Amino acid sequence: MAKSKPDTTTSSSSSSRKSSSSWFFSFLVSVLIIPVAAAVLLYLLESFDPASLPTHKFPHTPVTSPRVNPRLLQESEMIGAGKLFGPEDIAYDAKSGIIYTGCFDGWVKRVTFNDSVVHDWAFTGGRPLGVALGRAGQVLVADADKGLLEISEDGVVKLLTDEADGVKFKLADGVDVAADGMIYFTDASYKYMLKDFIWDIMEGRPHGRLLSFDPSTKETKVLVGDLYLANGVVVSPDQTFLIFCETMMKRCSKYYIQGDRKGSVEKFIDLPGMPDNILYDGEGHYWIGLGTANDDLWDLALKYPSIRKVMAILERYIWRPQFEKNGGVLAVDLEGKPVAHYYDPVLSLVSSGIKIGKYLYCGFVFRPYMIRLDLDHHAARTTS
Repeated sequence: MAKSKPDTTTSSSSSSRKSSSSWFFSFLVSVLIIPVAAAVLLYLLESFDPASLPTHKFPHTPVTSPRVNPRLLQESEMIGAGKLFGPEDIAYDAKSGIIYTGCFDGWVKRVTFNDSVVHDWAFTGGRPLGVALGRAGQVLVADADKGLLEISEDGVVKLLTDEADGVKFKLADGVDVAADGMIYFTDASYKYMLKDFIWDIMEGRPHGRLLSFDPSTKETKVLVGDLYLANGVVVSPDQTFLIFCETMMKRCSKYYIQGDRKGSVEKFIDLPGMPDNILYDGEGHYWIGLGTANDDLWDLALKYPSIRKVMAILERYIWRPQFEKNGGVLAVDLEGKPVAHYYDPVLSLVSSGIKIGKYLYCGFVFRPYMIRLDLDHHAARTTS
C-alpha cells in the first residue's frame, strides 16, 4: 500500500495561526497589560492623598449673566506687551493717572493711563500679586514669596508681616485697605507656594486664611481660617464688610467688619468658574477675575479625589492635561447679582479685571501683557 504524503498545507496554516496568535498576545501584553499594570502600581504606590471637597455646596443650577461678550481677547488691545510679565492685579490711582501692577519678574510696575507707558517702579525680590493703594500715598502689596509689603511713594519696600499665629505665609495673595487704615489680605495657602499652587487644588484641603494687619499696633490676626485657596479680597464701599474669594469653592463670601454681624461670614455669590481677584470700580460694580470657567472635567476632578490623584501623578511624572478655558471677568452689582460676563474660549488664568473710564483692564497670572477692552464699542450684550 502506498504511504500518504503529510498535509503540508494544513501544517503550515496551523503554524501560521499559532505564530499570529503568539504575536497578537505579545502585542497585547506589551501595549496594554504592562502599561495598565504599571499605572495601577504607580497609583497604589503614590503617597499623595487628596481629600474630599464639600462639592455639595456648589450651585446646583448654572450661574449666568444677562449680558455677555465671549470675544474678550479678540476685541482687546495689548498693553505693555513684553514688559508686563504676569501683571496679576491692578490698582488705579485716579489722581496721578497711574496703574500699579505686580509682575513675575519681582517688579511692581507703573503704567500710565493716557499713553500706556510701562515703568519699573519698585523691586520686591519676590512675586508681587495683590496690590492696593494705601491711605497716605503708599502701595500695599501681597507678595507670594515675601508676605505683606508696604512701598513708600519713593519706592522703598518694607515688610509689614509674614506670619500669623506662628504660621508663616506661603502664598500671600490678595490685599485691600479700609478707610480707617486697616489692611485686609489673604494667605492662599500656608502649605504650598505659588509655583505649587496646583497641588493645593489637587490636594483639596483648606490651607487658606483671611487676615488683617493693624498698622498702628503691628498686629496680624487670622479672621477666617480653613479656606479653600483664599484669593482676592475687597472692602465694601460702605466699609461694613469684606468680600473674599475661594478659588476651589468657586464662590465669594462676605466677612463683616462692622455692626451687629461683625465677625460673621455669609455667601455673597456662587460663580461660573474659579475666581482670583475681586475689585471695586467706584461705580456700583465689583469685577471678579475668573481663571477658568466651569468645566465638566474640572467638576469631576473636584468631586472625586481619585481623579485628582491621577492628575497629580501626571503632573509629577508626565504632564497634566490643561482643562482651563473660557477665562474672563464677571461684573456683579452690590448685591452680588451678575451684570455682565466678559470671556474668551482661548483665555485661562485671567487674574483680575477693573473698569477704568471707558475701558476694562484685565491682568493675568502668566501672560506677558495686560489687555484693555473699549466698553463703548465692545460692551457685553444681552443674551437671547
